[in-house]
Amino acid sequence: MIVERIWTGNAYRNYNYLIACPETGEALAIDPLDHEKCLSAAKVRGWQITQLLNTHEHHDHTGGNDAIVAATGAKVIAHHKAGGKIAGMDRGVKAGDVIKVGKTVELECLDTPGHTMCHICLRSHTEQPALFSGDTLFNAGAGNCHNGGDPLLMYASFAEQLAQLPDNTQVYPGHDYIENNLKFTLDREPDNTAARTLLPAVTDHDPASSMVTTLADEKQFNTFFRLTSASVIARLRESFPDLPAHPDARTVFVKLRELRNSW
Repeated sequence: MIVERIWTGNAYRNYNYLIACPETGEALAIDPLDHEKCLSAAKVRGWQITQLLNTHEHHDHTGGNDAIVAATGAKVIAHHKAGGKIAGMDRGVKAGDVIKVGKTVELECLDTPGHTMCHICLRSHTEQPALFSGDTLFNAGAGNCHNGGDPLLMYASFAEQLAQLPDNTQVYPGHDYIENNLKFTLDREPDNTAARTLLPAVTDHDPASSMVTTLADEKQFNTFFRLTSASVIARLRESFPDLPAHPDARTVFVKLRELRNSW
C-alpha cells in the first residue's frame, strides 16, 4: 500500500489522500476536495483513480467529487446511510465492509459516528496498520459535533473502536490542527511532557511535511484519550465544580469536548 498525503493549503486546513496498489497503479481517493492536486498527484505517480471515498458528507470533504468522477469515472463510496446527503453514491458501506484497491490493498470500514451520524474511518489490513480517520480523530484532538453530530457517540467511537486498534497504527486525519490541539492539551493538562516537547516542532510548521503520529503517540498527548489523568480531571473540576472527584470516562470526554467548542 502506498499512501500519498496531499496538503490542500486551504483555509480549512484539509488533508486529502490517495491510496494506491503498487502492483496495478489503481488508487482510491479519500475526501479529494482539492481535485486538481489529487488528479495531478495521480498523474505524476502514474496512478489511475478508480474509487473515491468520502468519510462523511460535509462539503469540505465532498466538494471535489464531481470533478474527480468526471475526470476518472471513479465510483463514489460513503456510509450506507449517506445516500441522501452525498450525490452520486455508487456504494454504501457498513462496519466491517472491505474496500479493495487493485490486487494488494484492503481497507476495512469502521462506522464511527460522532462528528456526523454517517462517518466512516478506514483501517488498513497491512503489516504497518494505518487509520484514515476523517474528522473523527485528529492529531492531538477529536472532531467537533456541531453539524449533525453527537458527543456521546463520538466518545463511543473513541473508546470502543479507535482506542482498541494496535498502538502502532499510523493516524491520517482529515485536517491539520495539531498545533492548536496540543495547546488545548496543555491548557487541560499542564504537566503533559509529551505535548510540551512536541509543540515547538509543530508551531508554524509546514503541514505538507508534518509528522505522521501513531495511536501510541496520541495516547500520550491527545486529551481525548487521557480521560483518567488526574491532572485532566483536576483541571476539569475547576470548570465544572459539580463533577465528582472520580468522574467516569464518558463524562470527562463530553466535558472536554464542550470546553474545546469555545476554546
